[in-house]
Amino acid sequence: MTHARKNAEARTSIAECRLDFPALDQDISGHPIAYLDTAASAQQPNVVIDTIAEYQRHDHANVHRGVHTLSHRATDAYEGARDRIRSFINAPSRSEIVFTSGTTESINLVAQSFGRPSLGSGDKILITHLEHHSNIVPWQLLAEQTGADLVVAPMNTQGEVVLEQLYELMTRDVRILAIAHVANALGTINPINEIIARAHELDIAVLVDGAQGVPHMAIDVQELDCDFYAFSGHKMFGPTGTGVLFGKESLLDAMPPYKGGGDMILEVSFTNTTFNELPYKFEAGTPNISGMIGLGAAVEYLESVGMERIARHEDELLTYMTERLSTIDELRLIGTAAQKASVQSFMLGDIHPHDLGTILDHQGVAIRTGHHCAMPVMDFYGVAGTARASLALYNNHDDIDQLVAALEKAREIFA
Repeated sequence: MTHARKNAEARTSIAECRLDFPALDQDISGHPIAYLDTAASAQQPNVVIDTIAEYQRHDHANVHRGVHTLSHRATDAYEGARDRIRSFINAPSRSEIVFTSGTTESINLVAQSFGRPSLGSGDKILITHLEHHSNIVPWQLLAEQTGADLVVAPMNTQGEVVLEQLYELMTRDVRILAIAHVANALGTINPINEIIARAHELDIAVLVDGAQGVPHMAIDVQELDCDFYAFSGHKMFGPTGTGVLFGKESLLDAMPPYKGGGDMILEVSFTNTTFNELPYKFEAGTPNISGMIGLGAAVEYLESVGMERIARHEDELLTYMTERLSTIDELRLIGTAAQKASVQSFMLGDIHPHDLGTILDHQGVAIRTGHHCAMPVMDFYGVAGTARASLALYNNHDDIDQLVAALEKAREIFA
């Protein structure tokens, strides 16, 4: 049994898991920290921090290339993380797990390696109004490069994709649909299974932005039948600068490399290069070895706590937070979809979100303020930005009560 599993299994309740996160054991401006910004970046449990430190102290070396003991240890730990992640999302093969720097790079990889060689004038790329900039800009660039058209499915005032119009936009000339599993600014959970099934009826490839999905619910890429699934390590209690692209092996095998350099080759001459097998064909250069090893530890930690258990806990907290926020005078909830995960955006009167965030910080409450890399969503609601509180397994009712008290304090100040 590994340290991650021992650590989490020693906790008799999910509430005790908070003790595994050292950053939460501190005061901010004389108040206990209420960290409600996990959608931006999750805190890391001790086991992730310790696993990275152990690697750095005893096993640091480059992977795949050395014959000495430290290189073997590093390679085993690095590739062990790939196997753990494959199992975590139930991918059929480890060859389908490509390590990247995060969701952004994963989406760009698909746009340039899958989309650019195959799309042309008359083809369409379909996205939705709910997307993060990382699932908009790469497709804009691809459209400019290929002459394809970028088509956007609309959203409604609840913050949901209008499914009828999305399906109307799924035509035979759409080559790829790129859609978030969970919308980062609003927390909307899209009915991905149904959407993918409809897209595949028309032979449309589907990329799912899973950055906000993987940390909060069990993901089975075989059940989803998505063609690509992208996610980031730092949203799921792992290190920054780490990420994963799942891609169906048949698609990845046919795609040209995204970047050139070391480790993605088998043989190089001045006239020709033979590329490496999957997944290494897409992993040029020395990777973020310690980061991916840390991500492997984060995945094992999540598994040991239990994704269904986490989902239930966060769903109850989201309900409680929504109810408490709704009691505050002049507070407007932004995004009220029927199916949501762990995020609530809001406005408080005419207080600018940045001012609100600063006041809350003085009360020990950490939230996100701004456009959340989703400016089209903000434009839809006619605001420059919102305040956003986001939850994780380590949050509790006290955090939400502290948030509400801080918001009441802000309302008094600006009154």
